[in-house]
Amino acid sequence: MQVINNIHEHSSHIEVVKDGSIVTPIGFKAAGVHAGLRYNKKDIGAIVSEVPANCAAVYTTSYFQAAPLKVTQASIAKEKLLQAVVVNSACANACTGEQGMKDAYQMRKMMADYLQIKEDYVAVSSTGVIGEYLQMDKIEKGINNLIFDATPKNAEAFQEAILTTDTVMKKCCYSVCIDGITVTMGGTAKGSGMIHPNMATMLGFITTDVNISSEVLQSALSKVIPTTFNQITVDGDTSTNDTVLVMANGMAENAALTEAHPDYPIFLELLSTTCESLAKQIAKDGEGATKLIEVKVSGSNNDEEARVIAKQIVGSNLVKTAIYGSDANWGRIITAIGQTNTAVNPESVDIAIGNIIMLKKSEPQSFSEQEAIDYLGQDFIQIFVDLHNGDGEGKAWGCDLSYDYVKINASYRT
Repeated sequence: MQVINNIHEHSSHIEVVKDGSIVTPIGFKAAGVHAGLRYNKKDIGAIVSEVPANCAAVYTTSYFQAAPLKVTQASIAKEKLLQAVVVNSACANACTGEQGMKDAYQMRKMMADYLQIKEDYVAVSSTGVIGEYLQMDKIEKGINNLIFDATPKNAEAFQEAILTTDTVMKKCCYSVCIDGITVTMGGTAKGSGMIHPNMATMLGFITTDVNISSEVLQSALSKVIPTTFNQITVDGDTSTNDTVLVMANGMAENAALTEAHPDYPIFLELLSTTCESLAKQIAKDGEGATKLIEVKVSGSNNDEEARVIAKQIVGSNLVKTAIYGSDANWGRIITAIGQTNTAVNPESVDIAIGNIIMLKKSEPQSFSEQEAIDYLGQDFIQIFVDLHNGDGEGKAWGCDLSYDYVKINASYRT
């Protein structure tokens, strides 16, 4: 499957940066190398800012937060500044006890020593198999072999280094005018299976040269997460390592953004656009997936209920398998709606798959089965639900469920 580009229906003032990446914003560099944690793919990567950057992050809600997340939280708590994030794949360093914490802190120190920066200016992230210890000799070798620059090749090397069962790299880059100055935001992510945020087996890294405090940035990230990364699901499982991390180094030199600044809503849209693009790319690359599914719910009592219903639909295994088989079985959609703890009038529901109306005010509508099969044969499927209960709206994204999903996860460790 190809990487999705420009898939957010953004306003015209936000522009896609062609061939942009995490190193496109001013002052960011990246690198990725093969250190031997994986057989033959890059497995250690890092992003570095020329200057300490303000930052924000959100983490998995799992009780079993992995050691790297705790170390990253400790780093950010110190001065609310980061200058680098170092990431390894192949090993999650999760459920590894005291030794796992020591290894995560040691990984942070190795990166700080290599860059000659403060230890608490380094964030640490890991992804891979749970319950295995990091091979610290290989981690050290990998870190010491990182050579940073701002080339597309190095951005791609980092993107490759963070992947696990992903089949494609995920990236996006946008620019917009804030305070009369062009600012840029780049993002990359990994995630393919065990995706059911709040949050998911996914890592997201976002860089921007905008001038914004850590406090305002954290507030902005917390606002956009519920409608972007928290609205994707692949298989209903939440992981131990999930993180979205944003670094803003201020090198665009705009006046500092506050929530009272007239351009703050533009920044919120920029961040939301970036997060939604990465979220959709993760959903599309679900393990074994052949189709991206987008569910749009309207007419609910409020936006939150609409998002709950949309996610319930896109997360239903019965819906997912029907989409995989190009079966226009709208009864499965109704079943998913009925499982939510939301107020629904069972006499007023509309359902459409694409532009094919299948249910109107809860009355079945005649439609062409062949037309539905042809539509469901595409790789991007939209489901529309109108509850006619209120003004609430929400979206969610996921993928179909294929035979390959079972094959991939039955042999994950081998």
